[in-house]
Amino acid sequence: MTRQKWPPWPRKGLFFADFHIHSKYSRATSKEMTPAGLAEVAVKKGLSVVGTGDFTHPGYLRDLKEQLEPAPDQPGLYVLRDQPNGPRFVLTAEVSNIYTQGGRSRRIHTVLFAPDMETAEGIQARLKAIGNISSDGRPIFGFSAKDLVRLVTEENPECFIVPAHVWTPWFSLFGAKSGFDSIEECFEEQTEQIHALETGLSSDPQMNWRLSALDAYTLISNSDAHSPWKLAREANVFSCKMDYRHMMEAMAHPKKGFLGTIEFFPEEGKYHFDGHRACGVCLTPKEAMARDNICPVCGRPLTMGVAHRVEELADRPEGFVPETALPCVHLIPLEEIIAEAFGVKSITARVRREYLRVVEMAGPELEILLWMPEEELKRLLPPDVAQGIVNMRKERIDVTPGHDGVYGKIRVIGAEGGSTSAAPSSNNPGAGGRSKASSAGAGMRQKGLFAGRGQTGESASKGERGPRQLNLFDE
Repeated sequence: MTRQKWPPWPRKGLFFADFHIHSKYSRATSKEMTPAGLAEVAVKKGLSVVGTGDFTHPGYLRDLKEQLEPAPDQPGLYVLRDQPNGPRFVLTAEVSNIYTQGGRSRRIHTVLFAPDMETAEGIQARLKAIGNISSDGRPIFGFSAKDLVRLVTEENPECFIVPAHVWTPWFSLFGAKSGFDSIEECFEEQTEQIHALETGLSSDPQMNWRLSALDAYTLISNSDAHSPWKLAREANVFSCKMDYRHMMEAMAHPKKGFLGTIEFFPEEGKYHFDGHRACGVCLTPKEAMARDNICPVCGRPLTMGVAHRVEELADRPEGFVPETALPCVHLIPLEEIIAEAFGVKSITARVRREYLRVVEMAGPELEILLWMPEEELKRLLPPDVAQGIVNMRKERIDVTPGHDGVYGKIRVIGAEGGSTSAAPSSNNPGAGGRSKASSAGAGMRQKGLFAGRGQTGESASKGERGPRQLNLFDE
């Protein structure tokens, strides 16, 4: 399999969209998560379309009606009243369903798309009659996920419904703690209403390709942002007409204009590997299985990560590329690369100033990361930042994998080898240190992601842990 030119999409004729986000009315979110705050950062990121998030919340829907107006000639999309040429908004929300089915507790999160304000108001009224929609931007209900699908599509058949971050252990379709083993088991007779799945930060399309049952579904990716600055850490690539109907049709039928996704490195997601954060234990699936999934420190069951759960359900080997596969690229947010260049572990005021300087000078973040030629990177950006972007494109990275609610860490400046699945040391499972994949595995993910349609086979060689606390967060 030959690696194609970076990136897999032409610059012209496409746009980026990030649908799954939250407003300031959701728990553990920034006060800047307003339409104006989202629009300001979306421009810097290079997003053309952003989900509103949280349209089920009465206060937020009121804000949306006051601050947005229909976008001209783009049915189903909205724009800030004082920024008619700004980013477009599409009405989205996330709902949490916690219920019992098949003798087990189920916790499923679902992203909803609505074509207009009237439909959003209708869904809100239906949900208000059942439960509390005012306490959280992401409301929680005790009825099943399939009943949610029925309720939404009865309000308007044009609504689009996507199971959220489908592998997250605590709250997802395939979650190890409270999910199902198949889409049909969860949605039963409503399965025909599901056309797309959100992979989540801790998995990527390559991991999902290992389940043949998912070939019929479009894999989408979103940031699940709780702060505007987290926008576009994952996103979707479209070439269709920019309006509600054409985007939903493209997600249901990719040949109509869905080109692929922008991905987090899944190892950076906070549920990628197995472990116990309180015990400092992070294990690969094989290491966890060898210990009967018991923590070597405290003796309690480990929190099973996404990689382990994929391994449980997969019917294909690692590296398999189905005919339906769409391209994707793995990016590291520009602020993270700048922070590493500055030798700091968080996004400081200095890092933010440099980020704003770079995008003001060189253009939106996604354009810099994806399309800026290497010579331009080295001419316009600080040397370490430019080299970090080059290393990212080649997946020349070192990784400390995320586990049990702790985000992983990516080292890209001065990284020693193209590791795409670094694991903690088997000799010291509690250390959570880095190790690099063999040279034969380097670049495995890039080979798979550039394969595209028609390339198949196995040669892509590729403290407190309870749900009450983690209920505040998706990924």
